[in-house]
Amino acid sequence: MPQTEIWQRSATALAAAFRAGTLRPSEALAAILARIEATNPAVNAFAQLDTDGARHAAAEADARFAAGTPRGAFDGIPVSIKDNITVAGLRCAWGSEMYRDFVPEADETPVARLRAQGAVILGKTNVSEFTLGRGNVHTSLFGTTRNPWNPALTPGASTGGGAAAVSSGMGPVTLGTDGGGSIRRPAAHCGLLGLKPTTGRVARRNGLPTILHDAEVIGPIARTVDDLAMTLSAIQGPLDEDRASLFFDAAEGEPVALEGLRILYVPRFGNWTVEEPVAESCARAARNLQALGHHVEEGVLPADLSIFEEYWPKIGAAGLAWLLRGRDWKGRIGEIYEEMVRQGQELTASDYQDALTGFREIYAQFARFFRDYDLMMTPSAGAMPWKAEEFGPPYHRAFTGIVNVAGLPGISIPADPSPDGLPIGFQLVAPFGADWRLVAMARQYEAAHPWAQRWPGLGVA
Repeated sequence: MPQTEIWQRSATALAAAFRAGTLRPSEALAAILARIEATNPAVNAFAQLDTDGARHAAAEADARFAAGTPRGAFDGIPVSIKDNITVAGLRCAWGSEMYRDFVPEADETPVARLRAQGAVILGKTNVSEFTLGRGNVHTSLFGTTRNPWNPALTPGASTGGGAAAVSSGMGPVTLGTDGGGSIRRPAAHCGLLGLKPTTGRVARRNGLPTILHDAEVIGPIARTVDDLAMTLSAIQGPLDEDRASLFFDAAEGEPVALEGLRILYVPRFGNWTVEEPVAESCARAARNLQALGHHVEEGVLPADLSIFEEYWPKIGAAGLAWLLRGRDWKGRIGEIYEEMVRQGQELTASDYQDALTGFREIYAQFARFFRDYDLMMTPSAGAMPWKAEEFGPPYHRAFTGIVNVAGLPGISIPADPSPDGLPIGFQLVAPFGADWRLVAMARQYEAAHPWAQRWPGLGVA
């Protein structure tokens, strides 16, 4: 089989081939490494490749399949990891000069769970500095990451490297983090699925310091719903060291059927701009959901946006100031982050407590909303991708951060592309804990309006 077909296979298709004995993990890895060599120079998705480690892991998977003793669903599957999620023995630079030499000794929990299933870790993907980007991945340490659909443009932030990798065939799935939209927006800009799980569904230990309270979670980006579901199943579930995770069942999966869900479509938040291609594509997606038998009505955000806009910037500023306290950071971090540190240093404990109190009110408002509705639908991003070296317009991030503040699950699903062929995504948000409802909705939408056959250029056959 030509390598140009192997690297295009989904994780679930690779897993089936491994079990059928028609393909070995080492053969799949060789095809994906060749794809990385050919494609990564154009998009700069990786901060660090672990070629030797991946080959060793693939060879071990070969032996297990030969012996009929595969470890789990991910055995032999190549996966990339965002460079703010720790992988034992690999540098975790967080996109910053401040962490250039940090090499963790332990895997963060979701990585450990994938490794326990036999996953082949390709390496670490590029991130915005401190994962507090303004819509692009452009750092002094690793340069600029680009969108495979148009390398002049951004793939989004801060999981831009992971989204660019999966979109261009450099591995079928990636793990990212989402503290304000950092999985969902890059997924939308790169034509992929991206899930921000409920706070706590994916347990976290042995990671980097927490600078966004409990807003940042780990989740998957994938091309197909099967791959997304397989990844979520592998990484979800409780860990006694993470109290927030104890509510969740590691065996939970998709509901059997979804019929006639009540969906509120919110095409705009407040006065934030939504660019025309996004608005038109998401409106079509809303009509598509209606055609699938759901009850879709248009309305306004059921939460107080002013609370979010007042307090959300303070969390990141306070967290970054805390992270860098007592350290020589001046001149060693991006200019925008220097200003964030100064702002954070001026905040008081009362300011921080005011923010947390405001966030509890937002959660309560969403809880009341979900008594009457099953889902909320919005665009995933208010803007089309812009120049890769530039920050995005403020409205690009309008739809995602408030979901993190409320701790709710959100998913970005590919919608119809723009007239010039660039990807667009729409977001579905579910009640606390209803992550698998989102996966099931994505599966239903995928069956009616498939997108996995869409590939960017970059030498795709």
